[in-house]
Order: sequence, then C-alpha cells, then structure tokens
Amino acid sequence: MPISSAPPEPIDQRIGADAQALSAQLALLRNRIFPPAAQKTLRRFSSGEAATLLGISDSYLRQLALAGEGPVPEKGPGGRRAYTLEQIHALRGLLKGKGRPASPQRQGQDHLQVIAVANFKGGSGKTTTAAHLAQYLAFQGHRVLALDLDPQASLSALFGYQPELDIGENETLYAALRYDKKRRPLREVIRPSYIAGLDIVPANLELHEFEHDTPRMLAQSERARETLFFTRLTEALATVEADYDIVVIDCPPQLGFLTLAALCAATGVLITVHPQMLDIASMCQFLLMTADLLAVVREAGGRLDYDFLRYLVTRYEPQDGPQTQVVGFLRSLFGERVLTNPMIKSTAISDAGLTKQTLYEVGPQNFSRETYNRAAEALDAVNGEVRQLVAQAWGRAAR
Repeated sequence: MPISSAPPEPIDQRIGADAQALSAQLALLRNRIFPPAAQKTLRRFSSGEAATLLGISDSYLRQLALAGEGPVPEKGPGGRRAYTLEQIHALRGLLKGKGRPASPQRQGQDHLQVIAVANFKGGSGKTTTAAHLAQYLAFQGHRVLALDLDPQASLSALFGYQPELDIGENETLYAALRYDKKRRPLREVIRPSYIAGLDIVPANLELHEFEHDTPRMLAQSERARETLFFTRLTEALATVEADYDIVVIDCPPQLGFLTLAALCAATGVLITVHPQMLDIASMCQFLLMTADLLAVVREAGGRLDYDFLRYLVTRYEPQDGPQTQVVGFLRSLFGERVLTNPMIKSTAISDAGLTKQTLYEVGPQNFSRETYNRAAEALDAVNGEVRQLVAQAWGRAAR
C-alpha cells in the first residue's frame, strides 16, 4: 500500500475547519429547536404563575378575566388560562390604578443599578446566575439591560445569539468602548430580546480587542489617556440610563480590563463561588488581585461606590457534608456579605441549558413537579434577595 506523500494539514487549518464544522452543526441544531425562523420565543405563563408575578391571588386574576378587564389570556384544554409576559406587564399597569403594588421601576432620584457578576474561576455558575437574574428582574416588571462581557459569549448563546453567525463586526460592547473613530453609541448595539422588558448587548471574540488596545493606549501620552479605560463603560451606560432600571453584567472569567471596567461601572457586585476548597483558594487569589487593581483605579480618580457586595454560593448540594462545612466557613468569615440563599445544584437547570434555555424559559411541564419546584424556589430565593438589595439601595421595600 503506497504511503501518501501529501504534507500534513497545518494545525491552524485543522482547528479552523473544526470550528467551521461545529458552527454549522450548532446552527442546524438551533434551527431544529427554534423553527421556522430560528428565533427564540418565551413560553406563556399559567394563571398561577402570572398571579404570583403580579403579587395577587389566582382567584382575583380570574375575576379580572371574567370581567373583561385587561388583556385576554389564551385558553387551553379545560379552560386553563395562559398569559404572555407582555400581558402580565399590561396587567401590572392596570393593577397600579386599582391600589395594587406600585410600579417596580425606579422613580425620581433612584439611581441606575449596575450589577456585575464576577469570578475568574470557570464553572462557578456566573453566566447561569446572570441569565436567571436578568430574566427574573424583567418578569418582575423592571427594565433590564444584560451586558455580555465574556468573549466566549455564553450569555449571548442562552439568549439565542450564535456569536460567530449572528454578531457582526463592531456589534458587541467593544463598539462602545473602543478608542478609535469606529466607536459607536451604546444604543446602536443594544438588541431587544424575546423577553419583554429585557434587552441585551451580545458578545463574541471581538471583545478581546479591548484587552489588546488598552495597554497600548495606557503607554501613550497623557493627552491620549484623557478618557481612562475604567470610565468608558460608565460613560457608555450613562447614555442609556433613562431607559433602564437595572443592568446585569456577565463578566469574563479573568481579571482583565473588561472586568475592571465592569467593576468600576458597578453599583453592586455578586461574586459567585462553588463551595469546594480549590474554588475557595481560587477566589482568594481573585480577591487579592481585585483589591490591588481597584486600589490603583481609586488612586487614579476612579469612583468605587458600591451599594452592595455579596458572595453567592452556587451549585450547592445540601447533603454534601464538606460543602456544608465550606459554606459555614464562608459565613463565619464574611457574615451577611454571603447571600442567605444559595443556588442549589439542579439537574433541571442543567437540562434546560442543553437546549440553550434557562429554567424560567422551559417551564414546569418538562420536569417532575418536585424537581422543578425545588430548583425554581432556589432561583427565586436568590434573585429575590438580590432584588431586595436593589430596593434597599433605592430606599424602599421590594415590591
């Protein structure tokens, strides 16, 4: 058998070909999951879920429907009513005029809340936390902007954007941060999501350019550094501040210039931590580096006015003795800075992620009642606690 004399394929070409093949298959998978337009849509909510989101009883919601007040829900088998999120928002406005809970949106002097979800340890649940938090806040009636600052674009993928296909050149947050004449207003790269009240700035590998450009700018003259890198995200957000109540930032898993820009723009920080000793050791290094770098930023005139900083225990298994000990260790060290509610490890959340969805999107019909309720209650408890922190920063109780 003759031996082929063809030269071996260069490794860069092999990797590139693999990437193209994988991208094509991901696109086909998305088309199968979300036909025919390959765009994600949000499910309808049962009357019980809608009533819970509105803070009223299911019977009162039924009375509104029977009286013809508010939007008309879809009726399924057995007369079961189902509401879109847009209809729930409309009902929230209707109830406001009936002495029911006031609008959750910020009022008067309430300042824009910018929540950075950070850690440089992979697998700490950072993106899962950011995605569920952003959706939960939108379900509660807040105007939310989600910023994907991770070049790996996991948050974007969860929101239905395949980074190499759907996000073109200069269409990420980099467009609003860059230093050259191609810089664009942030408003131009914000995209509406399929969730009413929730917009997103998606990501792709282009974000790496900010990590490369910033050192070059810092090495130039003082005149070229008139706008310091750590102020650029704050300035960009100021241009859309009137449109949103809360911004949720999914930071990259590294302590680079993007993460520092997010931490300088933030009014609140969530540090996710998996309760294992290796993860705790990694978090310790993250905190040491963060403290040093933020001290430099502060000395350079950066403002670091946080309303809150909290540690969120993620992927927690209550029956795991060593994990319980680690959580106790964290609480003894940091006290109330550790959120009271941990995010439990759940097959329901993992299974939802297989189809690029959150637990809130797939709904209870896809799991056993016990499995879904356990995960949903944990998510709601964590996100409700963060929402309470936001309300406290605004000087009022969460509604």
